[in-house]
Amino acid sequence: MSRSPLQERALGIFTDPHFRTGAREMIATAMGIGAWGLVTGVAMVKSGMSLPMALLMGWTAYAGSAQLAVVPLMAAGAPLWVLWFTAICVNLRFVILSTMWRSYFGHLRLRHRLAIGYFSGGVIFVNFMRCYPEAKPQPEQIPYFWGAALTNWLAWQIPSTLGIFLAHQIPLSWGLGFAGVLALVGVLLSMLNDRATWAACVVACMAAVAAFALPLKLNILVAIAAAVAAGVMMEQLQKQLKKLPEPLGEGEEAAHIRPPDLAKG
Repeated sequence: MSRSPLQERALGIFTDPHFRTGAREMIATAMGIGAWGLVTGVAMVKSGMSLPMALLMGWTAYAGSAQLAVVPLMAAGAPLWVLWFTAICVNLRFVILSTMWRSYFGHLRLRHRLAIGYFSGGVIFVNFMRCYPEAKPQPEQIPYFWGAALTNWLAWQIPSTLGIFLAHQIPLSWGLGFAGVLALVGVLLSMLNDRATWAACVVACMAAVAAFALPLKLNILVAIAAAVAAGVMMEQLQKQLKKLPEPLGEGEEAAHIRPPDLAKG
């Protein structure tokens, strides 16, 4: 029985050694991602969502930070516009990531790019950019991405689905919420690789604490807005500093100081 071109291409990706490399490099964060997914699954059901609705949200949204941000708002009875606005703000980073993915996968067909958009994530992006810092397409990048993406997807969806089905059997005394926080901290620290991201992180923490008294968890939105502003300002400052001429050393300064011309007095 002959295979279709799509099946042949998928088989070629799965058997490529770079697929196994991408999967292997995602295993290091799989435990944290799994804990995060389990917490999210439990939180959706504990907030009052029905089982089918929680499964639908988990399998279609596939956005842990947005789900965790929206679920408490849903439980608090927040207006629909607050839910949408929160989810959009939390996921704004994917707009930036998509512009960077375009340099690597912009030549692919639309359906392939849409699939990459669904399966992509922050940790995948960090690992991918560490392996391929030069923004140009290479044949091995596609198998590497899918190895990392499918590993990350399984590490999230399996615990998340278990959390949905076992939500009423998992007691809150287990401290899963704290485990999810630790998972997020681990993911966050892997992304702090320059001054702009460090500045955004510090400002977000300070803004979240300062605005903690706001209703409907609006301190999250304040922290996101402050972090984006701080990151953009820091990047602009770094660009301006790069344009400044470098200061001369002592030897260079002496070379530029000319002795007086005695013939001219």
